Amino acid sequence: MEFKLWNVLTDLKSHYDWVELSHSLNNDSPYWSGIPDGSVDLSKTCFDWDNDMLECLIQTFTFPGQFGTHIDFPGHFVRGKATSESFGVDQLLFPLCIIDVTAKVAQDIHYAAGIDDIKNWEKQYGPIPDGAFVALRTDWSKKWPDINAMSGLDADGNENFPAWSLDTLKYIYETRNAAANGHETMDTDASAVAAAAGDLICERYVLNQGKIQIEVLNNLDKVAPAGALLIAAWPRIEGATGLPARVFAITPKP
Repeated sequence: MEFKLWNVLTDLKSHYDWVELSHSLNNDSPYWSGIPDGSVDLSKTCFDWDNDMLECLIQTFTFPGQFGTHIDFPGHFVRGKATSESFGVDQLLFPLCIIDVTAKVAQDIHYAAGIDDIKNWEKQYGPIPDGAFVALRTDWSKKWPDINAMSGLDADGNENFPAWSLDTLKYIYETRNAAANGHETMDTDASAVAAAAGDLICERYVLNQGKIQIEVLNNLDKVAPAGALLIAAWPRIEGATGLPARVFAITPKP
């Protein structure tokens, strides 16, 4: 008897690389400075070994939704928009497109990905497919877990880091029909874009479209720019505006 999906899995494990795209988390992992101190308390024992009721270990986990590699749902920035329970299992798997702007970031840490970056990718690989996850590679993840480096803090306490521009995100979602976007930085908006607007206009735009995004991605440099799959999963907590996510890619071998 032949079970086709089992054969697909055997093929994926044998002929493709599986790449972790999430950062590991512990009690010292960084998070946005606006979140109150004490919001993270991981792996705290609430039921210990040597208990007469049952020999086992149970822990509790306290964390903000926007912690580490995490997914943002529309309700994070837009009142009344969808939260976690609105997204089903059919929305956990995406064709993955990686836009590499590392060379430009090396010249300008404020670089905001432009439409030309997308069109240059499309010249090489074809149009971004429907339902794609479009990830921005900046190699900023190599600064993890130093929160000051991730934020690009200067002597005056200002943030300096690359990310998206609004026009580029509009192209991804309105000219193409992407399902989600992601990036290695702490925010969707390049710091210069946010400073000029006085708001996180890129993130607000994405979430107002009813789309999802994953922030603080890792290891995009280990994934093919086209042809890979991205799989994301998160706890099934109702009403969540964001949650830490386990994200990985299945990518053609180099």
